[in-house]
Amino acid sequence: MGFKHQTYKFSSASLFKIISIKSSTVFTIILIFSSFVYFFTPLRFSQEPFFNANEAQVFNGDLRDARFPWNKLCFGPPSEKLKLAVFSKTWPVGAGPGGMERHASTLYSALAAKGHEIHVFTVPSDKRPHNDIQEGSLHVHFAANDHGSVNCSLAFDIFNQENLVGEFDYVHSESVSLPYWRAKLVPKVAVTWHGIWYEIMHSKLFQELLSNPDGQLPGPMTELQEAMPRLVDEIKFFSSYKQHICISNSAGEALVNIYQLPQRNVHVILNGVDETKFVHDPKSGQNFRDKHGVPRNVTLVMGVAGRLVRDKGHPLLYEAFLTITKHHPGVFLLVAGSGPWGKRYAELGPSVKVLGELEPSELSEFYNAIDLFVNPTLRPQGLDLTLMESMHCATPVLTPNYPSITGTVVLNEGFGYTFAPNVASFIEAMELAIRDGAEVLRRKGMVCKNYALSMFKATKMASAYERFFLCMKNTRYCQYPLATDC
Repeated sequence: MGFKHQTYKFSSASLFKIISIKSSTVFTIILIFSSFVYFFTPLRFSQEPFFNANEAQVFNGDLRDARFPWNKLCFGPPSEKLKLAVFSKTWPVGAGPGGMERHASTLYSALAAKGHEIHVFTVPSDKRPHNDIQEGSLHVHFAANDHGSVNCSLAFDIFNQENLVGEFDYVHSESVSLPYWRAKLVPKVAVTWHGIWYEIMHSKLFQELLSNPDGQLPGPMTELQEAMPRLVDEIKFFSSYKQHICISNSAGEALVNIYQLPQRNVHVILNGVDETKFVHDPKSGQNFRDKHGVPRNVTLVMGVAGRLVRDKGHPLLYEAFLTITKHHPGVFLLVAGSGPWGKRYAELGPSVKVLGELEPSELSEFYNAIDLFVNPTLRPQGLDLTLMESMHCATPVLTPNYPSITGTVVLNEGFGYTFAPNVASFIEAMELAIRDGAEVLRRKGMVCKNYALSMFKATKMASAYERFFLCMKNTRYCQYPLATDC
């Protein structure tokens, strides 16, 4: 199969067959189709891509002009400390926190460990009452409503009180945790986008194609029809935020080319994971296999982790692995997580082991226990931390060929395998991995580990964010390299 950006072979006519044609929806369909084509086609709006990976090797100048992820640079220690306000949707408390919560905890704990004063305004992920958290320079203020979600008014009141004690150097929002109408009231604000409606629109399209492959729809395609107005609204209010941080190159390109934001206001800082927790440790992996009853005579162990729900692609993986078990009985699948699809996987027989939710301390063992990490997601938005965690553990990946992934994480076939988000392409990629065998997968895993250590470390992510906020506070820090940079 090789490493190729596989595309759906749709004509305009076939899309119109899939989508019920009504005069009131034709315009929406055309926009969705044109956007779909753009999503799987290299950008052609300028002579060169917005983000140039090679530029980082020789970069010398203003960081606001950088057209590559800031993680590629090596920043030295700053000579001053920051006081930062952060608005985040949730904070990890209890079992089974999601990727957003884990990202927030990793980033702001790392910044606090550097001596910066961090105030996070959020709610507990378990939606239960908890006392505020203070750990050194990290202050987590819980501001929940009766349903356990963020009470924006209360969070903003607490923010104003803390701002009176000592003015914040900068305000940061994780996606729309700080709503745009409140962001307008804050003079110094940046937002990190973990998913944008331009990407979400394609996610809904993929899910619709999977659910209705023959286009036999009982009624109007409500979700797809709603996606375009949401996208238009989002484009309109994005300018309410001063600076924008994207977690993938493709999202940065979309914000410049589709959302029409100034290039100097769009930056890419990739997510990172704690490199001290996710490490290559084959012995712990074998112990994990033995603990959970993985037979010693299996030829290959695949693994998937996360919420076992539809939009994470589990209908795809279920159908694909059902075919794989018929032709390759020696292939084993470990499923970590909880959700409706857990029971379905259990129906596949002895080649599948459903583990349920794992404790954070077990995740590294899980990644070390598998030969190939499978990420079947139907959500192109953002980047799953599981990809980076598995790569740190020297485990190659099998993942959809979304631009956010192929342009940022799985750069070529040396890192693993990609597929178009349909069952046939998924099976083809699985077959290729099985033919390559464990030894080839081990070599790919080491490539993944080395790349993850150079790009996806929590310390590199925190260092990049630190320099970003310093640059926003004092333009002296916008210059690179400084004498203190490495």
